[in-house]
Amino acid sequence: MKRQSVRPKPQARRIIKRNSFRQTVIKYLVYALLVIFVVAAAYHYRHGLAYYLSFKSNKIARESAEQKRISDVRNFQVLENKGIKAVGIDVSEYQGTIDWTQVDTLESKYAIRFAFIRATVGMDRVDQAFEENWLGAKKNKLIRGAYHYYRPNENSLQQAALFIKTVHLHKGDLPPVLDIEKLSENQSMTRLKIGLRRWLEAVETHYKMKPIIYTGEKYYDDFLKEEFSDYLFWIANYNFYREKIEDDWLFWQFTEKGTVPGIKGNVDINIYNGDLQQLQFITLE
Repeated sequence: MKRQSVRPKPQARRIIKRNSFRQTVIKYLVYALLVIFVVAAAYHYRHGLAYYLSFKSNKIARESAEQKRISDVRNFQVLENKGIKAVGIDVSEYQGTIDWTQVDTLESKYAIRFAFIRATVGMDRVDQAFEENWLGAKKNKLIRGAYHYYRPNENSLQQAALFIKTVHLHKGDLPPVLDIEKLSENQSMTRLKIGLRRWLEAVETHYKMKPIIYTGEKYYDDFLKEEFSDYLFWIANYNFYREKIEDDWLFWQFTEKGTVPGIKGNVDINIYNGDLQQLQFITLE
């Protein structure tokens, strides 16, 4: 026995067509929004993309151990946005042996003007490459600065004493830097801040220069911004959305994936919130 097909009533057919049309419109709207987003992003990062792709188009001819490129388009955008602001690096023993005679430009375009060099860690360790890097940066006529990696669970004054014993600043050197990145495991934040203040005051008394504080942006906002507002800050922030230095930052470490001649592997890249002349103004007289 044959089954008779049941046709939708005219009203039902209209509802089906209406829903189908609505779904089609929504689908094309989503596609359109995606295209607009891609085009807007490409336009926003047009300088970085152009710079990045220009290197990649000649990759085989250019690539070498000393000429690896920053692959992050955002980093190119930051460099293109920096204007006349000075660019520099920071290094430690983790960079291995550095050929300072080759350390001159980033991406064969941006002159490297300064170098921060790790000197000490906690109250008992000198960076194994400090002396060599300290002298090498000077010979290469870079403005140099030394920093101490602070260990929250160790005596602050002993840490300051080690830094003072190790680092001898001369005319033209940058202020000493306190690097604080971790919270204490066995003391309150109040006690930690007291220790930081003691280190800073001891070092300032010795060098007659107010130190700079290095830290991450979140650490800065959560723990240091208010109580240490009398100090200048060097802030680390690698976030994709961050493309320009904040007005209240002295230095900005914007990537850890830089490559420069003379250094094997990646290195941190920093921007100073001013030009070369202004950078020289804050050095030891």
